[in-house]
Amino acid sequence: MATHESSLAYRGWGVAFACFLLALASWGFGFYGHGIFLLELQKAHGWSATLTSSASTAYYFVSALLLVYVNSAIAATGPKAVALVGVICMLVSAAAVPWVIEPWQLFLAYMIMAIGWAATTIAAISNILSLWFRERLGLAVSLALNGASAGGIVVLPVLVYLTAKFGFASAMAMGTIFAAFILLPAVIYWVGRPDTITADKNSVNRIEGEIALTRRQALGSFRFWTIAGPFALILLVQVGFLVHQLVLLEVRVGREQAGIIIAVTSGMAVLGRVAIGFVIDRLDQRIVSAVSMLSQALALAIIAFTNDNVILFAACALFGASVGNMITFPTLIIRKEFGLVDFGMLAGLATAIGQITYAFGPMMLGILRDFYGDYRSPLLICTVLQIAAGLVVMLRGKEQAPT
Repeated sequence: MATHESSLAYRGWGVAFACFLLALASWGFGFYGHGIFLLELQKAHGWSATLTSSASTAYYFVSALLLVYVNSAIAATGPKAVALVGVICMLVSAAAVPWVIEPWQLFLAYMIMAIGWAATTIAAISNILSLWFRERLGLAVSLALNGASAGGIVVLPVLVYLTAKFGFASAMAMGTIFAAFILLPAVIYWVGRPDTITADKNSVNRIEGEIALTRRQALGSFRFWTIAGPFALILLVQVGFLVHQLVLLEVRVGREQAGIIIAVTSGMAVLGRVAIGFVIDRLDQRIVSAVSMLSQALALAIIAFTNDNVILFAACALFGASVGNMITFPTLIIRKEFGLVDFGMLAGLATAIGQITYAFGPMMLGILRDFYGDYRSPLLICTVLQIAAGLVVMLRGKEQAPT
């Protein structure tokens, strides 16, 4: 496969492009879209931030549990079937959100959306691309996941604009129908299994049989928790902030300006990931992670206190510069410190811990917002959590990476 992967004509790059579109739609509707969902539902029904953000938390928590079964689903039914089910669940549930009139209906829509999220995001994309790539898997996954940031740059501002012009229900209908016309043909045409799937499965099985650490040993490893713990804490804050960002910004700068700032936040995530990616292998990854965490803490503190729109804009851009890297840094550190043999198991375990933790981010910030009456104190609490994470990630423990 290495010869084919080096060629732009290799069909796997078409699969990577389809995965980019999957990430764009899934993060656009299923992640960044929650900001406008939260805002419009609060305005339409007078629901509290605690109620609406609790639905988001349930969504992330259930999707985290479903991620465990994505690999099995792809093996049993094929990547095309899983991706199609994911796209349909994501878009149908997103289109249905404006029509909910009772809280239980919102939770039901989010549970359907959770299926779509699990079937179209990191776990699914990584599994699909691993069928096609060996030598260039890291590049393929990285390119595909840039669609996640593109979802914030493209989808959310468009939804904000359409909502202002045509109303929430019409905006979601137009957005999801357009996405369906793009996504469904792309998945049907590109996503599938390569002819070499049998040989690839045998290779993967041989690698899995050589895993040195068990999950129980990993969970008892101090070194592992100095990676999984602080990044889970960072994602708790990061997801909570991004879900509430539109609500927080709208009262300060208006909805249209808020949409632009969110797009810049997402754009900085792309630039930050690309810029750091060129040099991260030559740097101490824990130090870079700590600096990134502290820069986000500084950004949140500035957002909490500033009344200047230019400074607010700059602080959101500073926060966004590390958003993408907080997803990739833990796997890079795990690969460097624990070696390749344990990489798959440990990376998956750290990802699961992170998502289960950040599932509570929207609810946490919503409860704090309702308790304090504004976002200043909640943002300062998040600042403290991020500083703590930056300190913990510098603790390396005494364990040595297995050879």
